[in-house]
Amino acid sequence: MDFRKKLIAGNWKMNGTGEMLDEVRELLDAHPKPKYDILICPPATLLAAMSSLTAERSILTGGQDCHHEQAGAHTGDISGQMLADAGASFVILGHSERRADHGETDDNVNVKARAAIAAGLKVVICVGETLAEREAANTLEIIAGQLAGSVPDLATGANLVVAYEPVWAIGTGKVATLEQIGEVHDFIRMQLEKRLGAGVGRSTRLLYGGSVKAGNAAEIFGVSNVDGALVGGASLKAADFSPIINALDAAS
Repeated sequence: MDFRKKLIAGNWKMNGTGEMLDEVRELLDAHPKPKYDILICPPATLLAAMSSLTAERSILTGGQDCHHEQAGAHTGDISGQMLADAGASFVILGHSERRADHGETDDNVNVKARAAIAAGLKVVICVGETLAEREAANTLEIIAGQLAGSVPDLATGANLVVAYEPVWAIGTGKVATLEQIGEVHDFIRMQLEKRLGAGVGRSTRLLYGGSVKAGNAAEIFGVSNVDGALVGGASLKAADFSPIINALDAAS
């Protein structure tokens, strides 16, 4: 990995059937040799097909979650080993929707991250505060706790990406101000350096997520310690995702 090579990640969430692979084909044609990493995390049903389509080309693939065991009697779950076997190189962990909908804790995210790294995957660990926590001026305290609990000790700049997604900005159309984004990203960098050492802290990529669109991407990418974005709804269509990728290209 280049030192903090920029990364644009698309989280398709519970969206997409086979015909949506055409969107990926369009992205491959539009970005055959990008200067940065492009990642799409589709639903598990599309992962193998998408990985086959993008193999040795310009788009990486990843999972949206994984179990903390590599195999066993866990009906409906998917292990890191299975994701890697399907062609994934990344997995998203600790997304606020997983934390809210499935009661996932920082400890859950930590053990999943260790299992994913053991399976050879890179992990995108999500952190972020709710609107109530933001309004109570507890944002940095919340972020510090999530980082301390969710990021495993074996994390390095090569296997860890941290995504800051304020919960109140996900899918709402609201976006944190540039000052708010910069404050949190600078704080995350400082926390990682303090805990994992300067080398790891400085080489770990930090993404912003939360209603990122073509219209606001360029200014977000210009903020201190923003190394890319974790994009939700705007990653589903090549026509929406491609301009965000181009904005990163222009800011690099």
